Amino acid sequence: MKLRFGVSLWKLEDRASWMEKSRRAEDLGYHVITVPDHIDMPSPFLACVLAAEATSSVQVGTFVSNTSFYSPALFARDVVTTAQLTGGRLEVGLGAGWKKREFDQAGIPFEAPGKRVDRLVATLDEVTRAWSVPLGGVAAPGRPPLMIGGNGDRVLRLAARCADIVSFAGTRFDPQGRGMQFLTEQQMDERVALVDAELRTAGRDAVRRNVIVLRTQVTSDRPAALEDYSRFLQGTLSPEQVGELPAVLIGSPEQIAEQLIARQERFGFNYVTVQESALDTFARVIALLS
Repeated sequence: MKLRFGVSLWKLEDRASWMEKSRRAEDLGYHVITVPDHIDMPSPFLACVLAAEATSSVQVGTFVSNTSFYSPALFARDVVTTAQLTGGRLEVGLGAGWKKREFDQAGIPFEAPGKRVDRLVATLDEVTRAWSVPLGGVAAPGRPPLMIGGNGDRVLRLAARCADIVSFAGTRFDPQGRGMQFLTEQQMDERVALVDAELRTAGRDAVRRNVIVLRTQVTSDRPAALEDYSRFLQGTLSPEQVGELPAVLIGSPEQIAEQLIARQERFGFNYVTVQESALDTFARVIALLS
């Protein structure tokens, strides 16, 4: 599959700036504008509707919705409504939630991982069912692409069986949602192998594979930037190890393009999502690969 590029937007100053930023993302060549689902960030579905209003063809989506925050039936209603209001340009990302502090802020119990994945499964079922039930007497448009993101075995197997897009987190957390740790190339190999095995068991063809990049730095001095980020990580990873992390992109536009091609060949990643801070600089990489 041809490489696909997304950007995760979350800084909301006002209506005009959000619309301008969305138009800029489309003009720069991004295929998808996504909005994360955290309690201290904009409401994802509302932000997606406005991004779609400001643009003409780019997809918009949640990356990823914390299904533990919502009633499955009400979440499905919001998905159907947003799909209609965006003219069928919605992409729905689903996850089980991981940050305990946000659950505490929302007054929602932070249940064991298995319970949170149960809620993810129930929400997936409800979203799928919603497409057979007219909303307000009007049949919904075609079901939007579904992305399931995470790192745990059960979530990735569910994604391989049911999702249109499997999103590999590139990080993992302790059971309390703290202590983020990057996955190494070898650990990502194991995650990808698990998905491959589940796809074969389910008899499914290849699905699109996303990776969320947490650190993108376009620079003419890659060695120095790797040293800096190694220091930022308090020396837990050497500069050489930092340069190999699947969720990190550091280098010149040409070097990053080479990294993306290499990771597509190794892991099958054909959909890359960067953070808002890289909106303009990463566009130089998109230009090389488009």
